[in-house]
Amino acid sequence: MDLGTAPLFDLTAPAAVADELAVLSRSDELLAEIRGHRTVVAEREIATLRAIVEWAAEHVVADEADAATLTERGLDTGLPLAGPGAPLISDFAVMELSALLGRSLDSGRNYVGQVIELAHRLPRLWARVLDGEVPVWKALRVTDSTRLLPAEAAVFVDRHLAPYAHGCTWTQVDRLVEEALVRFDPEAAEERRRSAQDHRHVDTGLDAVGYDGIAHINGVLDVADALDLENAVARRAKLYGQLGDDDSLDVRRAKALGEIAREDLALDLEVADPDTGEVARTIAGRRTELVVHLSATDQTVGRFGNTRTPISVEQIKQWLGLAHTSVIVRPVIDLAGSQPVDSYEIPDRIARQVKLRDHHCVFPHCTRPAESCDLDHIEPHAAGGETSARNLAPKCRGHHRMKTAGRASYRMLTPGTYYWTLPSGTYLVDPTGTYDLTLRPPDH
Repeated sequence: MDLGTAPLFDLTAPAAVADELAVLSRSDELLAEIRGHRTVVAEREIATLRAIVEWAAEHVVADEADAATLTERGLDTGLPLAGPGAPLISDFAVMELSALLGRSLDSGRNYVGQVIELAHRLPRLWARVLDGEVPVWKALRVTDSTRLLPAEAAVFVDRHLAPYAHGCTWTQVDRLVEEALVRFDPEAAEERRRSAQDHRHVDTGLDAVGYDGIAHINGVLDVADALDLENAVARRAKLYGQLGDDDSLDVRRAKALGEIAREDLALDLEVADPDTGEVARTIAGRRTELVVHLSATDQTVGRFGNTRTPISVEQIKQWLGLAHTSVIVRPVIDLAGSQPVDSYEIPDRIARQVKLRDHHCVFPHCTRPAESCDLDHIEPHAAGGETSARNLAPKCRGHHRMKTAGRASYRMLTPGTYYWTLPSGTYLVDPTGTYDLTLRPPDH
């Protein structure tokens, strides 16, 4: 080391240290500000939960028999949002609160149910939430696991979980809930074990397809079925590689699954009468309908009608090149047009037009897909309302009941744009979302 050339003192150090201290000081200020914001948010969340519990107490339906009328139009019901022993809450009241909170119907019901479960069936945990010792989000997440428990089991979970809820893991919560169920309702635990097979499902991900034309599949299978599927996919993917397919193994496996499906759909399956053995009918093969919208001016991008998402024209060409594929060209539909009919029943062409125009339930903040909604006459048919696209709108069954009962009213301003009036306020719903038009008092 050459000491002769090294400076004895770094004259720039004091300035650098001062700058660093200034940066640290500003950083500390920002951290303190963020902490303050978090404290305010936590306090507001707790205050909101308190208010919802008090609000729910004003909308309790005492007659438990009313809970059996959930699907009947025009009738308010006592909704069993939480577990056994918790009060039933007016369904229409929950619908109105959901709109005020900016939540869909299912989301609103679930949220209110979480709060009711926490306040009425987990009182120790509720007390720690009110004291700010357990985060609101974590306590509400716990209620998702306890709502199916009998009352005694919920007390058991509350007693053992509440003191440690701030630091426990979800695995620990699940184990405690399962232990409670086995202890206090072994028959239900056994029934849950047997019914687990009924929860098998396969989600093909078609509701989330993007421009790349990729669907993300997930499923829950019986182990034996999963093993058979794995063997079939692995064998075919290996065969593709041996035949010269240069794609990666993962890509070959994905292609193999699609090819297995196409081969099955190409078959007409014979169905024999169980008594006589005679083949009375067949299950037709591939009948998948792929809806694609192409613009007359832009031939580079289409819209995948099944999922409402943009799609590459090159991807469309690739699909059309698949074996056993036929193309049906439908006439262009004028979504703003209206051709009424005299009957109450809605023809398929009008139903298709309305569902293409309005992709989901038109109640404020509701996201239920139009395909699973009722088509409601905005002006009742019995009162002279016509059966046409300009007098029809999709509404999920719950919001249809609420409108039929007179608890909410709406009108169409333009095709796809609706003005709603609820006891809690007014809302505008259009293709871009929901807007709360309720006048708020000025800040004091």
